[in-house]
Amino acid sequence: MAIVRIGLIGKTNTGKTTFFNAATLQSAEISNYPFTTKSPNTGVGRAATLCVHRELGLQADNPRNSSCVDGWRMIPVEIIDLPGLIKGASEGKGLGNQFLSVASQSDVLLHIVDASGSIDADGKIASPGIGDPVADIADIEEELAMWYLKLFENNLDKVARTQKSNPSANFADMLGEVMRGIGVRRDHVLDALRRKKLFGEDAEHWSGQQRIDFAWALREVSKPTLIVANKMDVPIASKNFQKIRERYHDMIIVPSSAESELTLRRAEQSGVIRYSPGEERFEIVRGSKLNEKQQQALDHITKAILGEYLRTGVQFAINVAVFKLLRMNTIYPVSDPAKFSDGTGSVLPDVFLMHDGSTVVDLAESIHTALARGLLYAVDARTGLRLPEEYQLKDRDVLSIVSASRKAEARR
Repeated sequence: MAIVRIGLIGKTNTGKTTFFNAATLQSAEISNYPFTTKSPNTGVGRAATLCVHRELGLQADNPRNSSCVDGWRMIPVEIIDLPGLIKGASEGKGLGNQFLSVASQSDVLLHIVDASGSIDADGKIASPGIGDPVADIADIEEELAMWYLKLFENNLDKVARTQKSNPSANFADMLGEVMRGIGVRRDHVLDALRRKKLFGEDAEHWSGQQRIDFAWALREVSKPTLIVANKMDVPIASKNFQKIRERYHDMIIVPSSAESELTLRRAEQSGVIRYSPGEERFEIVRGSKLNEKQQQALDHITKAILGEYLRTGVQFAINVAVFKLLRMNTIYPVSDPAKFSDGTGSVLPDVFLMHDGSTVVDLAESIHTALARGLLYAVDARTGLRLPEEYQLKDRDVLSIVSASRKAEARR
């Protein structure tokens, strides 16, 4: 199973590393000077979805590639904390080149913005309200689009030469191939062409504005992004949050307090409270001795974050990125459809994240290439129905793959 990669982007000091630490429970360096994160931090977070075991009437399951906590299947995803961007990053300013090269490897981006306005235009710490989070978002989005424009224009001559030598060559196929290294696919190119009504136009003769428009569209479809309005525990942040929603009404915006999530997760880890990531409440463990500072911190989180926004936003942002932006479905492959188990009797041992539109063939290839080569059909464990190899997978499917090799093993 290919793991989903989530990149954290934004200016310096927006709380990206705090978000990273809260999501992964690692301890990357946090400071208040620009470019604390000089190289990417990589860790494992979890995407959470209701496990199917209760729906199937099973008392328990035996997760292997994930975990099941209070009925929630927690699926590993890779979280990458990228160096902060500044204006001019697409031209190599700051740590721009390093940032952009790593961002290209992410499947989806979480744009962390300081909703409290506590950083200035250069990413330096300032008093709350001094900074402009709306402008900060615009700066980063423009840098990403300009990076795409630069890559597109650098490859345009190559695509044009290929088309001249082979008139039947398809523009979307060729551009998708040369930009494959940053995650651009043929369908992304086609989608961007449709959005900007550029079908049938010779790319060599596009105007400067058409090239810019195409770059913006290609970036949006190939690197889906949601905005995380961080530091919502600071009072002025709620006012800025409304401004962000008004300006970026066409994007998903999640209010968040990464600092609160990190506090709760570390308190849970130390046994002070009971808390599951993304939950609307926590419970102080009976007998826990909290000092005055700890009690005040928990009281503030309860009132300012959970009371106002129901959640800290960290887990919710990850879930939205995986299940809404990337449109991933959870698929449970099993060997024995009657018992919902693998060959050793483990119940629902694995869950796979599969893109919407994936088929039985895609699932078989994700499990093992040999399984795909001998694929015959799949069995729906709920109904017992045979499903053809072109069947498109649905979220929460529990399937048994039947192949020629498995049949041969069963006969032996």
